[in-house]
Amino acid sequence: MAASEVGATPTHCPYCALQCGMSIAAGAGTAVIAPREDVPANAGGLCQKGWSAAEMLDVPDRVTGPLMRAHEGAPLEPVSWEAALDAIAARVTALQDAHGRDAVAVFGGGGLTNEKAYQLGKFARIALGTSQIDYNGRFCMSSAAAALNRAFGMDRGLPGPITDVGDADVVFMAGGNVAETMPPFMRHLSRLKDGGGALIVADPRRTPTAARADLHLQLTPGTDLALANGMLHLAMSEGLLDEAYIRDRTSGFDTLRTTVNSYWPERVERVTGVPVAHMREAVRMLAAGRRSLILTARGAEQQAQGVDTVTAFINLALALGLPGTEGSGYGCITGQGNGQGGREHGQKADQLPGYRRIDDPAARVHVAAVWGVEPEAIPGPGRSAYELLTALGTSGGPRALLLFGSNPVVSAPRASVVEERLNALDLLVVADFVLSETALRADIVLPSAQWAEESGTMTNLEGRVLRRNRALPPPEGVRTDLEIIRGLAVRLGAPGTWSTDPEEVFAELGRASAGGIADYSGITYERIEREGGVFWPCPSPGHPGTPRPFLERFATPDGRAVFTAVEHRGPEEDVDDGYPVYLTTGRVLAHYQSGAQTRRVKQLVEASPEPFVELHPDLAERLGVEPGSLVRVSSRRGVSVARARLTDTIREDTVFMPFHWGGEGRANTLTNPALDPVSRMPEFKVCAVRVEPAGPHAQDPLPQGFR
Repeated sequence: MAASEVGATPTHCPYCALQCGMSIAAGAGTAVIAPREDVPANAGGLCQKGWSAAEMLDVPDRVTGPLMRAHEGAPLEPVSWEAALDAIAARVTALQDAHGRDAVAVFGGGGLTNEKAYQLGKFARIALGTSQIDYNGRFCMSSAAAALNRAFGMDRGLPGPITDVGDADVVFMAGGNVAETMPPFMRHLSRLKDGGGALIVADPRRTPTAARADLHLQLTPGTDLALANGMLHLAMSEGLLDEAYIRDRTSGFDTLRTTVNSYWPERVERVTGVPVAHMREAVRMLAAGRRSLILTARGAEQQAQGVDTVTAFINLALALGLPGTEGSGYGCITGQGNGQGGREHGQKADQLPGYRRIDDPAARVHVAAVWGVEPEAIPGPGRSAYELLTALGTSGGPRALLLFGSNPVVSAPRASVVEERLNALDLLVVADFVLSETALRADIVLPSAQWAEESGTMTNLEGRVLRRNRALPPPEGVRTDLEIIRGLAVRLGAPGTWSTDPEEVFAELGRASAGGIADYSGITYERIEREGGVFWPCPSPGHPGTPRPFLERFATPDGRAVFTAVEHRGPEEDVDDGYPVYLTTGRVLAHYQSGAQTRRVKQLVEASPEPFVELHPDLAERLGVEPGSLVRVSSRRGVSVARARLTDTIREDTVFMPFHWGGEGRANTLTNPALDPVSRMPEFKVCAVRVEPAGPHAQDPLPQGFR
């Protein structure tokens, strides 16, 4: 049976922020997937992960009923839903009675639908009364979000529809490897190149994306900000600035000019390793393009100066007159499936629905009225993600954690410390569909429905709100996250309504977001279906939506974009004699995030079965490392072991590890949790390590059951 047959359900992929359109047909055996031609993001294409997504629905180790430990140290055993939810409510109440409301924390995910993200934030604030809520999107897009708000007054990932990429003359991508992280994105870059356009990529590795580029700037890890400032210096010295645009649509350039004057080309070449000639060529290409886009991704953003780094690239875009011009501008390549929507409606520690600040009195009054509570009942801001995770089980920190849609034992920086803190909790509750590395440590596991088994909306990297449609029922014994949240809210005596109908929750989300930066109040399920998605902000039913939000003015009080002078500081932890090599981390084609989903799909495991360390042959020769041998990678935080993969596509002073595995091959054992002072983003992308042969007695880096 083909998924394109009558009866197939149109929906979207469960993985990245492209939210590729697909149809799924449920029949005898495994459901069948086919790509959709009518969704601009993928236009009929899917990657290997998308094609195989149906296999996740019936993996052998799927959890299909609640599990609970009878006491500490006891195994997880099946219990009824009533017993599990009653136990959670009773233990939460006891802990809050003894230690205060903030004794219970909530941790969400950037893959949750808008409805679930909204309801989870509401649940934390008025059912639990806790300020302690954040989500794993803090590890992904938070630095770009803060920089976008700083410069434009609004965090909207791309400045226009994704089809603008294919129509551009020049695309500059800093720290993005879309050929592996979201392969259908390459269709747009191929159209760019087929039309005579040019691609520039800045990356320490010659990734599959960089290999397609017309110009590859192979910079030293952690020097992206210096590169951006150096390119702006060249634009100034070569007379490439759009002076009229700067005068009419921006503020703050004079202060920036003084700062950038010190980033003369030779100095920047010494810092970044990028030849002056390449920087000059890149700037000239951007300035010459009729339509030019500057895009950043995690490579530039996951740094302890990530907000300033993104700001530097925005400064460059503004100086060239790109933002707010149709087909041009600055954009962030959002990563997680609902990375855009997930950060708009209340999962973040400092945020209320509609991208409102939780410390804004007017925002509190508006949202409290929708929720049916007094404004003072809403707690203030809490800890950010890493700070929350490392406070668990400590004196004054939360004693319980309710976790939805995340696997921090694999995905958090300095993950061994996070593991210790989870183990120190009085209560850990995990809602998931499998026993991930984090769920294995839980006191109670609640089996949740998957992407094809429930309806909801997602907001993709364009800011387009899309519908996921339920294609088949979840297995008997499995509930949706909305049902789980309602079950707990009722038991805790929470005020207000707690619908389990996604469309009803979305309508409430619309009311809560009305008048906010991310205003969804004019969007309905029917309209999304009819129009193939709606771009926010959309403040009324008759509003057309906003695919290009900055054409007339920016979302700042005076309508002008803001230049902010920023200085290069370098990574928090530079190389030295003890740790002489840079480590950078990232994804591979076959896997996604912590791998809890993709490491259970046979063809994806066969394509990429184990963790590895990518290093240059010259570095391997100096270290005595043979291809395919086990190597030990050590940082100041711990040790990981993985197989050596030799390639000349990486700098000689840098090694790369993918972060999809736990156990001995866990890359995030090594990473530096140094936080950006504004976004609280950890510095995943650069730290100092020592690399050496693991020796003949090294253990296989893959634990059994997670291959």
